[in-house]
Amino acid sequence: MAKGKFYVVWKGIQPGIYTSWAECEAQVKGFPGARFKSFPTKAEAEEAFQSKPGSRTATKKTTGTKTKKESVISEDKIIWESISVDVGSRGNPGIVEYKGVDTKTGEILFSHGEIHIGTNNMGEFLAIVHALAYLYEQNDSTTPVYSDSKTAIKWVKDRKANSSLERSIKTEEMWLLIDRAEKWLRENRYSNPILKWETKHWGEIKADYGRK
Repeated sequence: MAKGKFYVVWKGIQPGIYTSWAECEAQVKGFPGARFKSFPTKAEAEEAFQSKPGSRTATKKTTGTKTKKESVISEDKIIWESISVDVGSRGNPGIVEYKGVDTKTGEILFSHGEIHIGTNNMGEFLAIVHALAYLYEQNDSTTPVYSDSKTAIKWVKDRKANSSLERSIKTEEMWLLIDRAEKWLRENRYSNPILKWETKHWGEIKADYGRK
């Protein structure tokens, strides 16, 4: 956890503001419909906790004393019967790992250990394809997959990871996995929706590693 980070739990075992990921995780892990998010300062966390996102329309400051309304994407838009994927990394580029979880329960459905060396978006790309392959093997063509990476979602839909990471001896492990994922996308067809997780409105994605 980065120094000075504060975690707001709107929905969990005990809603409140926590100063470590471990404390926050204890309140939200396995809690259906948990809502939480990290903030860099205590003041921002306190303001966010009091605002109760999703219960009303948020406002955003503009010039002078005017305000501009910003639509809130309410939690009832979440498809809970789904898979959520996310990446844990150390550096970008850096060591990357990923996992997929049941969005409703938080149960880990699959995971991949540390890969040397890749980017966050490459890891997200692999995680989404892994989720699609996982559902394909179960003959499940309707369950959606959530990711918080617009870039990775686009890459999957294009069936190509358009990363600028140089291919070298150090990055070969990641690129070989990318090659395999792209091959799977070329050879298989899926109809599972790939959806963007709205972190701003819903809190961290359920597969989050808590390293932000």
